[in-house]
Amino acid sequence: MSQKLKRKSHKNEEGSKEDETSGVSLRCLTLYGRGGGCKVGADMCEELGDPSIRRRSSASEDGKSYNTTMCGKDDATVNCFSHGMREKFFRRNNRKFLTHIPVQPQSNGMNVILPDDILEMCLVRLPMASLMNARLVCKKWRNMTTTPRFMQIRREGLFQTSWLFLFGFVKDGFCSGEIHALDVSLNRWHKIDSPIIKGRFLFSVATIKEDVYVVGGCSSLTNFGRVDRSSFKTHKGVLVFSPMTKSWRKSASMKYARSSPVLGTSEVNQDCLSLSRNQQNRSERHFYRPRTGGVSDVYEDPHRLSVRRQSRHSLEENVKPIKLVRQKNGSSSSKDNRMFVMIAVGGLGAWDEPLDSGEIYDPVSNKWSEIQRLPLDFGVACSGAICHGSFYVYSETDKLAGYDIEKGYWVRIQTGPIPPRVHEYYPKVITCKDRIFMLSVSWCEGDGEIGRRNKAVRKLWEMDLACFAWKEVSVHPDAPMDWNAAFVCDGEFVFGVEMFKIFGQVLDFVTVFDACGVGNGNGWSHISRNRVAHDLDASSCVTKSMAVVRL
Repeated sequence: MSQKLKRKSHKNEEGSKEDETSGVSLRCLTLYGRGGGCKVGADMCEELGDPSIRRRSSASEDGKSYNTTMCGKDDATVNCFSHGMREKFFRRNNRKFLTHIPVQPQSNGMNVILPDDILEMCLVRLPMASLMNARLVCKKWRNMTTTPRFMQIRREGLFQTSWLFLFGFVKDGFCSGEIHALDVSLNRWHKIDSPIIKGRFLFSVATIKEDVYVVGGCSSLTNFGRVDRSSFKTHKGVLVFSPMTKSWRKSASMKYARSSPVLGTSEVNQDCLSLSRNQQNRSERHFYRPRTGGVSDVYEDPHRLSVRRQSRHSLEENVKPIKLVRQKNGSSSSKDNRMFVMIAVGGLGAWDEPLDSGEIYDPVSNKWSEIQRLPLDFGVACSGAICHGSFYVYSETDKLAGYDIEKGYWVRIQTGPIPPRVHEYYPKVITCKDRIFMLSVSWCEGDGEIGRRNKAVRKLWEMDLACFAWKEVSVHPDAPMDWNAAFVCDGEFVFGVEMFKIFGQVLDFVTVFDACGVGNGNGWSHISRNRVAHDLDASSCVTKSMAVVRL
């Protein structure tokens, strides 16, 4: 018996040496406990009477290695613990050492910690579509990308691209309120639902920085949502749409209700801006009245005294400027002393009468102020654009007038020979890189009468500001099927949208003109065809409006 005990104690010593080197004995490979660790057989522990062997076999003191070598080869090992238990036992048995070791964060892509300034530099360079998706990652990214500072960095760093926004679509007889946006850089359309403008039509749009202003318009009183001119209400309210957040807000309302007003936005010096003050209670103020009531204008004003009085006052009236005084800071630069204004002139009034009044809007104070009326016998304003601090307005009677924004008065402009045009197509005046352009439709042959050999084309004219003469620049490649085509400018590019119905289907074309590359061919190119209007009504060709925003 003594010899047998000596042999067992000798084997026990060898097993303890194996525990010191490998951490686990080879005799317990097939026995596992509840937690996935090794459980030594009860017969071995009870025979020796040493319970420490059981604890040491289930979890070794050093806890550094749980792999056992078989047949003397390092590559053939057996792990006595399930997945995750090895690290668990190591941390439990070495807590005093782990408390002094800093835990390094994982290097996963989502958990990388970047400074806010570097993260802002990365986000500011994203395209607009990718930036909108990045805002959905977390609240921090959303708050960072919606601050005015972020938009200023994006604007000054030239990271913005052109986006075209189309409004005023009619579907199944109702003003749907949908907005279609075209990312010009990626040639991809996006659809935005806007219930706030549902039911409104014949409004005008203009942009100030990254915001789109929806000015005026009409809505039906009897058939809400439909394009019904039998009984309608003309609005003087102004709505502001922010494409960056897809949100709407209300702005100050105009003095008078208008539909289809002519709009223009400009950046001016806020210390020199003067607004003309109109006498609101003067007796010579005239109103256009509809003749639906059957009253002749002979009984209203038989000797046309109001017209004479207005003509006299238009020549003798002294314009009293109103200074917009702002507090000046010593450290403010000339760039900080600039502000944007928006001008609205003309349009149709509450009784569907043409208006000759105008208003100017200050976004800082959120107020509208009246300006001097259009010149006498100017006609109905159909388009306008701002260039060199003046608002140029073109009438249906082919007359041109300019409003000096800082001085606050109108000036008639006598131009050279008026470009021939088809009178059913009203001309569109736009500005591009401090140059004034006009698009009009004319016949190639004949005297303006429709004939077999005549062909109508849309031509682009440029005004020479030195002698105020029009010269032909280019010819649009498409036939002028849309008499209400929309054209806007962004930098050196002119974007145009035409929609028309043919063979029972509404088609749409988006073209672009490079004003700097006129010498290289025609200058026009197509960027999108038949992507929007396939399910719209034909009345969308009349009610549509377009704005361009750099996002």
